[in-house]
Amino acid sequence: MTTVDDRPASPPAPAPRRRVNPALALLRNSWRQLTSMRTALILLFLLAVAAIPGSVLPQRGVNPEKVNQWFRDHPDLAPRLDQLGMFEVFGSVWFSAIYLLLFTSLIGCILPRARDHVRALRMTPPAAPKRLDRLPQHAVLEAPAAADPEAIAAVLRRRRWRVVVRGNEVSAEKGYLKETGNLLFHVSLVAVLLGVAIGSWYGWHGNRLLVAGAENAFCNTRQQYAEASLGPRVDSADLPPFCLTLDRFEAEYLSSGQPSRYWATVTVDHPDGAPERTGGFSVNSPLRLGPANVYLLGHGYAPILKYTDRYGRSQTSTTPFLTTGDANVTEEGVAVFPDANVDPKTGTRAPDQQVAFDAIYMPTAPDSPPFNRSVWPEERKPAVNLIAYRGNLGLDAGIPGSVYQLDQRQIDNGKLKKIGVNKLGVGEKWTLDDGSTLEFLGTKPYVTISVRYAPGQTLMLVACVTLLAGLMGSLFARRRRVWFRISPPEGGSPTSGSSLVEAGGLPRTEHPGFADEFAQLVAAVRDDERDDRRAREGDE
Repeated sequence: MTTVDDRPASPPAPAPRRRVNPALALLRNSWRQLTSMRTALILLFLLAVAAIPGSVLPQRGVNPEKVNQWFRDHPDLAPRLDQLGMFEVFGSVWFSAIYLLLFTSLIGCILPRARDHVRALRMTPPAAPKRLDRLPQHAVLEAPAAADPEAIAAVLRRRRWRVVVRGNEVSAEKGYLKETGNLLFHVSLVAVLLGVAIGSWYGWHGNRLLVAGAENAFCNTRQQYAEASLGPRVDSADLPPFCLTLDRFEAEYLSSGQPSRYWATVTVDHPDGAPERTGGFSVNSPLRLGPANVYLLGHGYAPILKYTDRYGRSQTSTTPFLTTGDANVTEEGVAVFPDANVDPKTGTRAPDQQVAFDAIYMPTAPDSPPFNRSVWPEERKPAVNLIAYRGNLGLDAGIPGSVYQLDQRQIDNGKLKKIGVNKLGVGEKWTLDDGSTLEFLGTKPYVTISVRYAPGQTLMLVACVTLLAGLMGSLFARRRRVWFRISPPEGGSPTSGSSLVEAGGLPRTEHPGFADEFAQLVAAVRDDERDDRRAREGDE
């Protein structure tokens, strides 16, 4: 006797769950958060906010003099801001961290989207749904009995739709440019960040004040720059060899006194054996010397003052003066003669017999006092207003100071005394109380130049143009699909009647103009069918 067990079989035991490594799960979730579009937008906003201190506060790499002045003006606040890197914002750790996180986030966003977009481009438009009348756009039109799906497909292809024919159905899709533009925008943004990084690593720049004359020639070495900044991957030996001599400077002004044209002409000498050549550049037209560009930042005048001490020994000073900021190029500066009044018999000089002149230069001096401001930027009536000092200039102490102004401490403690005030025109001479003389011989023009090498500049230009093109495609392109289905005539015979062509349209995103586009597309198909019908009747 056989016994049958009617009890239901027990379900199979569930498979044991694989234990997830917490560290891997944390890394995976962190990567997903970092590469999300929301995080990328937040980091982009943080980068813009982090750049604000770099544009508000002076930066050491751009203008160290203003940083020192900021420390003098704010002795309590400046050291605290310096600890946070506010005077070197774009090289600080926190700015670099935001920069690198944004770079990584954008790459993590782009790669999966690019892969999905390539797959979408390789796929054919989907098949038509069963109920076209449920789509946002729907239309029905009559066609000849022998309606041809290929003819409808040809109409769509002429309007740049991607088309596939499946039996009596035609599927078409358009608007891939939206996602392509989106990807181009983000790839260009990464390229801009990469161009900034390359320029920061391998770029360099330096500023220099160049006075006219062969004796004031400048060669491209770091030591001859007033201020220079080299990238971390750049050494002083990497600077291209060339020398510049300012031949002349031309300035043209409007009747209102505003400048209309600046032009500097220089002689370029290449020590590597290349012949000398003459080049010119202006404010918006730099001089290109191989990988480096020479930019014109400003201009001014260097008064030529000849001082003859009481022993008859003459010295000439050609010192550039700095503009005070007014539109008429009024300048301030000093001319110092530390080796004046040396006794030729003993070769010694008393420590209180050094001479200096604090001066204001005016390209066009006014006709009446006060002589403290020029009335025109061009040299029509040049003059220099002088204050003479005699005493100890403080240069022998080895304390660094400015070459554009006297040490005020020496004046305050009485070691440098004022001995006279006078105004001189070109060719005029001033005799001081000890019989020494000062003669104003004229001026030499000077220009302030910036020599720069930015290796990522071309990449950034191309990336910015591509970024704008991608943004336009992303904003104005719309993804949409249309389908056409041809129903056979009643009776099933090609000669029994007209076919019905049912059309449906679906925008993938919000597209206010899709209804008009769909109507125009249906009308184009209807007109094509009518033309085809007339052609057949004519053949018959």
